[in-house]
Amino acid sequence: MPVKTWIGSELNPLDGLFTLNEACLSEIGNAVNLIRDNPLSLLMLRPSNFHMPKCKELINTVFDCLENGFGFCLLDRLPLEDMTDNEAKSIYWILSQMLGRPVAQKWCDGRMLYSVTDLGRPSGNGVRPDVTNEEQSFHTDNSYNICPPNIVGLLCLQPSMSGGLSRVVNMKTVLERMETSNKTHIQRLYRPFVFDRQKEHSELDPVTLENPILNCNGESLRIRVSRNLIYQGYALRGESIDDEGEEALAAFFDFINDPKMYKEFQFEAGQIQFLNNRVIGHKRTSFEDWPNKEKKRHLCRVWLRDHGRVFYNG
Repeated sequence: MPVKTWIGSELNPLDGLFTLNEACLSEIGNAVNLIRDNPLSLLMLRPSNFHMPKCKELINTVFDCLENGFGFCLLDRLPLEDMTDNEAKSIYWILSQMLGRPVAQKWCDGRMLYSVTDLGRPSGNGVRPDVTNEEQSFHTDNSYNICPPNIVGLLCLQPSMSGGLSRVVNMKTVLERMETSNKTHIQRLYRPFVFDRQKEHSELDPVTLENPILNCNGESLRIRVSRNLIYQGYALRGESIDDEGEEALAAFFDFINDPKMYKEFQFEAGQIQFLNNRVIGHKRTSFEDWPNKEKKRHLCRVWLRDHGRVFYNG
């Protein structure tokens, strides 16, 4: 059964929300104690090393929601006050592996756990918007390269002082809306667009890649989109997007950016987001950090994909 279609303004506040109950928190506490007594590199931690049946049961329900339900979930929450940031990352890493196989998020170093925090530079070729404080556009992760993840996970270690609201949108619903008024534009979305590869490739490889925004393999739909990286891709080639592509992209984002279409929420410390990266678009608004650098907004991201190899390019 595919992900349900939904409109953000019609969702119940509890839709997609999962709670770490007392049994799960007890298992997590035991796992933290075991890690304290037996220090081990995070990448070596496996769910099989820990007795966490209630957490596994909850994650199975989360997986069903991602694949057959709303396509997104908010897991509330890790008790950060009872653990260090490194211990929180370890638990997050273990829970994520119950959901799927982590894969590399950067070509240059094969990074498996990625810090999302403002590095103080504007976005552009080689600087992903996720390491700025700029407002993002709705996107799917790694749409601009060869092998995007199926599931994206985010752990909030420290929220911003203000702003930084999370938004998720069901792009299947967007396409259904477009079918009634913009069918010709949908057809253009099935043909290639040029993406900036963000320097995530060998020096011998091309700096851009061509991919359609919509790809349908049987009943399986995958959406690859990052509006900014499409425009950057054409700019790197010294080209302009074709008129039909421009109109199709504008129509697509007119629907996506309609406030009725998306769900907005404040991502709080200790909470974990998981998203179906094939059909759910996400973004965050611009934000302002705390003056104290120790309280900078900090998320940790995982990419999960069970097909291909664990390398960045699959």
